[in-house]
Amino acid sequence: MTARQRASASAAPSGHPLTLGVEEEFILAGADEVPAVHPEADVFTDDGPHEPGAPEDATALHGEMLTSMAETATGVCTDLTQVRAQLTAARARLSAAARAAGVQPLPLGTPPVPGPPRSAAPTPHYRHMRRLYGYLVTQSETCGCHVHVGTFDRETAVWAAGYLRPWLPTLLAISANSPFYKGVDTGYASWRTIMLSRWPTLEIPPHFPSAAAYDETVTTLQRGGVLPSGANAYWLVRPSYHLPTVEIRVADTTATIDEAVLQAGLVRALVHTALAARADGESPPGMSDHMASAALWTAARHGLHGPALHPFTV
Repeated sequence: MTARQRASASAAPSGHPLTLGVEEEFILAGADEVPAVHPEADVFTDDGPHEPGAPEDATALHGEMLTSMAETATGVCTDLTQVRAQLTAARARLSAAARAAGVQPLPLGTPPVPGPPRSAAPTPHYRHMRRLYGYLVTQSETCGCHVHVGTFDRETAVWAAGYLRPWLPTLLAISANSPFYKGVDTGYASWRTIMLSRWPTLEIPPHFPSAAAYDETVTTLQRGGVLPSGANAYWLVRPSYHLPTVEIRVADTTATIDEAVLQAGLVRALVHTALAARADGESPPGMSDHMASAALWTAARHGLHGPALHPFTV
Protein backbone atom coordinates (compact mmCIF):
# COMPACT_ATOMS: atom_id res chain seq x y z
CA MET A 1 0.00 0.00 0.00
CA THR A 2 1.42 3.40 -0.98
CA ALA A 3 1.58 6.34 1.38
CA ARG A 4 -1.24 7.93 -0.57
CA GLN A 5 -3.41 4.84 -0.16
CA ARG A 6 -2.64 4.73 3.56
CA ALA A 7 -3.52 8.42 3.89
CA SER A 8 -6.70 7.89 1.91
CA ALA A 9 -7.68 5.03 4.19
CA SER A 10 -7.06 7.08 7.32
CA ALA A 11 -7.47 10.71 6.31
CA ALA A 12 -8.74 11.48 9.78
CA PRO A 13 -8.04 10.11 13.25
CA SER A 14 -9.73 6.80 14.09
CA GLY A 15 -10.98 6.48 10.53
CA HIS A 16 -13.44 9.37 10.91
CA PRO A 17 -13.93 11.59 7.86
CA LEU A 18 -12.57 15.10 7.67
CA THR A 19 -14.81 17.53 9.52
CA LEU A 20 -16.31 20.49 7.73
CA GLY A 21 -18.50 23.51 8.30
CA VAL A 22 -20.17 25.95 5.93
CA GLU A 23 -20.95 29.66 6.13
CA GLU A 24 -23.41 31.34 3.79
CA GLU A 25 -23.90 35.09 3.34
CA PHE A 26 -27.19 36.61 2.18
CA ILE A 27 -28.48 39.96 0.98
CA LEU A 28 -31.40 41.28 3.03
CA ALA A 29 -34.19 42.70 0.89
CA GLY A 30 -37.67 44.06 1.31
CA ALA A 31 -40.79 42.43 -0.06
CA ASP A 32 -40.02 43.99 -3.46
CA GLU A 33 -36.56 42.31 -3.41
CA VAL A 34 -34.86 45.70 -3.18
CA PRO A 35 -31.88 45.44 -0.78
CA ALA A 36 -32.81 47.11 2.47
CA VAL A 37 -30.78 48.57 5.31
CA HIS A 38 -32.06 47.43 8.70
CA PRO A 39 -29.55 48.36 11.42
CA GLU A 40 -32.33 47.99 13.96
CA ALA A 41 -32.81 44.31 13.05
CA ASP A 42 -31.21 42.93 16.21
CA VAL A 43 -32.67 39.50 15.48
CA PHE A 44 -29.21 38.86 14.02
CA THR A 45 -26.45 38.47 16.58
CA ASP A 46 -23.53 40.57 15.39
CA ASP A 47 -20.32 39.09 16.76
CA GLY A 48 -18.13 40.05 13.81
CA PRO A 49 -16.14 37.45 11.87
CA HIS A 50 -17.24 33.90 12.62
CA GLU A 51 -15.91 30.45 11.89
CA PRO A 52 -17.95 27.27 12.28
CA GLY A 53 -17.15 26.03 15.75
CA ALA A 54 -18.44 23.38 18.11
CA PRO A 55 -21.57 21.38 17.26
CA GLU A 56 -23.62 23.45 19.67
CA ASP A 57 -22.96 26.47 17.41
CA ALA A 58 -25.02 24.86 14.64
CA THR A 59 -27.15 27.19 12.51
CA ALA A 60 -25.77 30.34 14.11
CA LEU A 61 -26.94 33.67 12.66
CA HIS A 62 -24.63 36.66 12.41
CA GLY A 63 -24.65 40.17 11.11
CA GLU A 64 -22.20 40.92 8.32
CA MET A 65 -20.00 43.80 7.21
CA LEU A 66 -22.99 45.79 5.91
CA THR A 67 -26.37 46.19 7.58
CA SER A 68 -28.02 44.90 4.40
CA MET A 69 -26.37 41.49 4.80
CA ALA A 70 -26.53 38.49 7.14
CA GLU A 71 -24.62 35.25 7.56
CA THR A 72 -25.45 31.72 8.67
CA ALA A 73 -22.96 29.12 9.90
CA THR A 74 -23.27 25.41 10.48
CA GLY A 75 -21.61 23.62 13.33
CA VAL A 76 -18.92 20.98 12.82
CA CYS A 77 -20.19 18.27 10.45
CA THR A 78 -18.73 14.88 9.64
CA ASP A 79 -20.72 14.03 6.53
CA LEU A 80 -22.73 15.72 3.79
CA THR A 81 -26.02 14.52 5.26
CA GLN A 82 -25.28 16.65 8.32
CA VAL A 83 -24.21 19.55 6.12
CA ARG A 84 -27.48 19.42 4.20
CA ALA A 85 -29.57 19.20 7.37
CA GLN A 86 -27.79 22.10 9.01
CA LEU A 87 -27.82 24.29 5.90
CA THR A 88 -31.56 23.63 5.56
CA ALA A 89 -32.12 24.53 9.20
CA ALA A 90 -29.90 27.60 8.94
CA ARG A 91 -31.71 28.98 5.91
CA ALA A 92 -35.07 28.36 7.58
CA ARG A 93 -33.92 30.06 10.77
CA LEU A 94 -32.58 33.04 8.85
CA SER A 95 -35.81 33.35 6.85
CA ALA A 96 -37.86 33.38 10.03
CA ALA A 97 -35.63 35.99 11.70
CA ALA A 98 -35.59 38.14 8.58
CA ARG A 99 -39.38 37.91 8.23
CA ALA A 100 -39.73 39.13 11.81
CA ALA A 101 -37.57 42.12 10.87
CA GLY A 102 -39.61 42.82 7.76
CA VAL A 103 -37.02 41.63 5.27
CA GLN A 104 -36.13 38.48 3.33
CA PRO A 105 -32.76 36.85 2.55
CA LEU A 106 -31.67 36.58 -1.08
CA PRO A 107 -29.22 33.75 -1.91
CA LEU A 108 -27.22 35.77 -4.44
CA GLY A 109 -23.63 36.90 -4.74
CA THR A 110 -24.54 40.55 -5.46
CA PRO A 111 -27.67 42.72 -5.15
CA PRO A 112 -29.62 42.42 -8.41
CA VAL A 113 -31.34 45.82 -8.17
CA PRO A 114 -30.42 49.17 -6.58
CA GLY A 115 -31.33 49.94 -2.98
CA PRO A 116 -30.77 52.64 -0.36
CA PRO A 117 -27.24 53.62 0.71
CA ARG A 118 -25.43 50.90 2.65
CA SER A 119 -23.68 51.40 5.96
CA ALA A 120 -21.12 49.33 7.82
CA ALA A 121 -22.34 47.20 10.72
CA PRO A 122 -21.88 49.04 14.03
CA THR A 123 -19.25 46.76 15.57
CA PRO A 124 -15.64 47.65 16.53
CA HIS A 125 -14.24 45.30 13.90
CA TYR A 126 -16.27 46.67 11.01
CA ARG A 127 -15.83 50.28 12.16
CA HIS A 128 -12.09 49.69 12.05
CA MET A 129 -12.40 48.25 8.56
CA ARG A 130 -14.37 51.34 7.52
CA ARG A 131 -11.55 53.58 8.76
CA LEU A 132 -8.90 51.47 7.05
CA TYR A 133 -10.59 50.85 3.69
CA GLY A 134 -12.90 53.84 3.41
CA TYR A 135 -15.49 53.92 0.64
CA LEU A 136 -14.56 50.39 -0.44
CA VAL A 137 -16.42 48.91 2.55
CA THR A 138 -19.87 50.28 1.75
CA GLN A 139 -19.38 49.40 -1.94
CA SER A 140 -18.72 45.72 -1.20
CA GLU A 141 -22.17 44.23 -0.87
CA THR A 142 -21.12 40.73 -1.89
CA CYS A 143 -22.13 37.33 -0.53
CA GLY A 144 -20.16 34.09 -0.62
CA CYS A 145 -20.24 30.48 0.51
CA HIS A 146 -17.23 29.59 2.68
CA VAL A 147 -16.27 26.00 3.46
CA HIS A 148 -14.03 25.09 6.42
CA VAL A 149 -12.34 21.68 6.45
CA GLY A 150 -10.45 20.20 9.39
CA THR A 151 -6.78 19.48 8.70
CA PHE A 152 -5.58 18.52 12.23
CA ASP A 153 -2.87 21.20 12.48
CA ARG A 154 -2.07 24.60 11.02
CA GLU A 155 1.03 23.48 9.13
CA THR A 156 -1.12 21.00 7.23
CA ALA A 157 -3.74 23.68 6.58
CA VAL A 158 -1.12 25.91 4.92
CA TRP A 159 0.09 22.98 2.81
CA ALA A 160 -3.48 22.10 1.79
CA ALA A 161 -4.13 25.72 0.81
CA GLY A 162 -1.17 25.56 -1.55
CA TYR A 163 -2.44 22.34 -3.06
CA LEU A 164 -5.90 23.80 -3.68
CA ARG A 165 -4.72 26.96 -5.48
CA PRO A 166 -5.17 25.63 -9.05
CA TRP A 167 -8.68 24.34 -8.29
CA LEU A 168 -10.16 27.59 -6.99
CA PRO A 169 -11.25 28.85 -10.44
CA THR A 170 -13.14 25.58 -11.02
CA LEU A 171 -14.91 25.88 -7.66
CA LEU A 172 -15.86 29.44 -8.60
CA ALA A 173 -17.16 28.46 -12.04
CA ILE A 174 -19.40 25.79 -10.50
CA SER A 175 -20.88 28.22 -7.97
CA ALA A 176 -21.06 31.47 -9.98
CA ASN A 177 -24.30 33.21 -9.00
CA SER A 178 -23.91 36.96 -9.39
CA PRO A 179 -24.50 38.06 -12.99
CA PHE A 180 -26.59 41.12 -12.06
CA TYR A 181 -25.54 44.15 -10.06
CA LYS A 182 -27.94 46.95 -9.14
CA GLY A 183 -30.04 46.62 -12.26
CA VAL A 184 -27.18 45.92 -14.67
CA ASP A 185 -26.54 42.66 -16.53
CA THR A 186 -22.77 42.64 -16.06
CA GLY A 187 -22.06 39.92 -18.62
CA TYR A 188 -20.09 38.10 -15.91
CA ALA A 189 -21.08 34.84 -14.26
CA SER A 190 -19.62 36.10 -10.95
CA TRP A 191 -19.53 39.87 -10.69
CA ARG A 192 -18.92 39.35 -6.97
CA THR A 193 -15.42 38.09 -7.77
CA ILE A 194 -14.65 41.18 -9.86
CA MET A 195 -15.88 43.48 -7.09
CA LEU A 196 -13.84 41.68 -4.44
CA SER A 197 -10.68 41.94 -6.54
CA ARG A 198 -10.44 45.58 -5.44
CA TRP A 199 -9.57 44.45 -1.91
CA PRO A 200 -5.97 43.77 -0.90
CA THR A 201 -5.18 40.02 -0.74
CA LEU A 202 -8.66 39.01 -1.90
CA GLU A 203 -7.28 36.75 -4.60
CA ILE A 204 -5.69 33.35 -5.04
CA PRO A 205 -2.77 33.46 -2.59
CA PRO A 206 0.85 32.78 -3.41
CA HIS A 207 2.29 29.44 -2.37
CA PHE A 208 3.63 29.42 1.20
CA PRO A 209 6.18 26.75 2.14
CA SER A 210 5.26 26.82 5.84
CA ALA A 211 2.94 28.32 8.43
CA ALA A 212 5.81 30.53 9.57
CA ALA A 213 6.15 31.98 6.07
CA TYR A 214 2.41 32.57 5.93
CA ASP A 215 2.40 34.32 9.32
CA GLU A 216 5.39 36.46 8.41
CA THR A 217 3.65 37.71 5.27
CA VAL A 218 0.39 38.47 7.10
CA THR A 219 2.27 40.31 9.87
CA THR A 220 4.09 42.42 7.29
CA LEU A 221 0.79 43.32 5.64
CA GLN A 222 -0.69 44.27 9.03
CA ARG A 223 2.28 46.48 9.88
CA GLY A 224 2.04 48.16 6.50
CA GLY A 225 -1.61 49.06 7.03
CA VAL A 226 -2.86 46.69 4.34
CA LEU A 227 -4.72 44.45 6.80
CA PRO A 228 -6.37 45.25 10.14
CA SER A 229 -4.17 44.48 13.13
CA GLY A 230 -4.72 40.92 14.30
CA ALA A 231 -6.83 39.98 11.27
CA ASN A 232 -6.20 37.17 8.85
CA ALA A 233 -5.59 37.90 5.18
CA TYR A 234 -8.59 37.79 2.84
CA TRP A 235 -7.15 35.22 0.43
CA LEU A 236 -9.62 32.90 -1.30
CA VAL A 237 -8.08 29.94 0.51
CA ARG A 238 -6.40 30.36 3.86
CA PRO A 239 -5.59 28.59 7.13
CA SER A 240 -7.61 29.62 10.14
CA TYR A 241 -5.93 31.66 12.85
CA HIS A 242 -8.02 30.01 15.55
CA LEU A 243 -8.81 26.46 14.46
CA PRO A 244 -6.90 23.62 12.74
CA THR A 245 -8.85 24.16 9.52
CA VAL A 246 -8.41 25.45 6.00
CA GLU A 247 -11.08 27.82 4.68
CA ILE A 248 -12.06 28.03 1.00
CA ARG A 249 -13.78 31.34 0.27
CA VAL A 250 -14.03 31.46 -3.52
CA ALA A 251 -17.67 30.43 -4.14
CA ASP A 252 -20.62 32.76 -4.56
CA THR A 253 -23.57 32.15 -2.29
CA THR A 254 -25.48 29.51 -4.20
CA ALA A 255 -29.14 29.71 -5.13
CA THR A 256 -29.94 26.28 -3.71
CA ILE A 257 -28.92 24.07 -0.82
CA ASP A 258 -28.00 21.31 -3.28
CA GLU A 259 -25.35 23.56 -4.81
CA ALA A 260 -23.97 24.51 -1.41
CA VAL A 261 -23.72 20.84 -0.44
CA LEU A 262 -21.95 20.15 -3.74
CA GLN A 263 -19.44 22.91 -3.02
CA ALA A 264 -18.79 21.51 0.47
CA GLY A 265 -18.34 17.98 -0.84
CA LEU A 266 -15.95 19.00 -3.60
CA VAL A 267 -13.89 21.13 -1.25
CA ARG A 268 -13.56 18.37 1.32
CA ALA A 269 -12.61 15.90 -1.43
CA LEU A 270 -9.87 18.26 -2.61
CA VAL A 271 -8.52 18.66 0.92
CA HIS A 272 -8.64 14.88 1.38
CA THR A 273 -6.63 14.47 -1.83
CA ALA A 274 -4.19 17.15 -0.69
CA LEU A 275 -3.49 15.37 2.60
CA ALA A 276 -3.02 12.07 0.78
CA ALA A 277 -0.60 13.70 -1.68
CA ARG A 278 1.39 15.22 1.19
CA ALA A 279 1.65 11.82 2.89
CA ASP A 280 2.95 10.42 -0.40
CA GLY A 281 5.72 13.00 -0.52
CA GLU A 282 4.30 15.02 -3.39
CA SER A 283 4.67 18.79 -3.78
CA PRO A 284 1.72 21.13 -4.37
CA PRO A 285 1.05 21.54 -8.10
CA GLY A 286 2.75 24.53 -9.63
CA MET A 287 0.73 27.46 -10.96
CA SER A 288 2.14 30.94 -11.44
CA ASP A 289 0.44 33.81 -9.64
CA HIS A 290 -0.24 35.49 -12.99
CA MET A 291 -1.94 32.44 -14.45
CA ALA A 292 -3.88 31.87 -11.24
CA SER A 293 -5.32 35.39 -11.56
CA ALA A 294 -6.11 34.83 -15.23
CA ALA A 295 -7.87 31.53 -14.51
CA LEU A 296 -9.92 33.15 -11.75
CA TRP A 297 -10.97 36.02 -14.03
CA THR A 298 -11.95 33.56 -16.77
CA ALA A 299 -14.10 31.59 -14.32
CA ALA A 300 -15.74 34.80 -13.10
CA ARG A 301 -16.42 35.93 -16.66
CA HIS A 302 -17.80 32.72 -18.13
CA GLY A 303 -18.71 30.35 -15.29
CA LEU A 304 -19.44 26.95 -16.81
CA HIS A 305 -20.38 28.37 -20.22
CA GLY A 306 -17.18 29.44 -21.89
CA PRO A 307 -13.42 28.89 -22.09
CA ALA A 308 -11.32 28.04 -19.06
CA LEU A 309 -7.65 27.63 -18.22
CA HIS A 310 -6.58 24.11 -17.32
CA PRO A 311 -5.23 24.04 -13.72
CA PHE A 312 -2.09 22.05 -14.59
CA THR A 313 -1.13 23.11 -18.10
CA VAL A 314 -0.97 26.88 -17.71
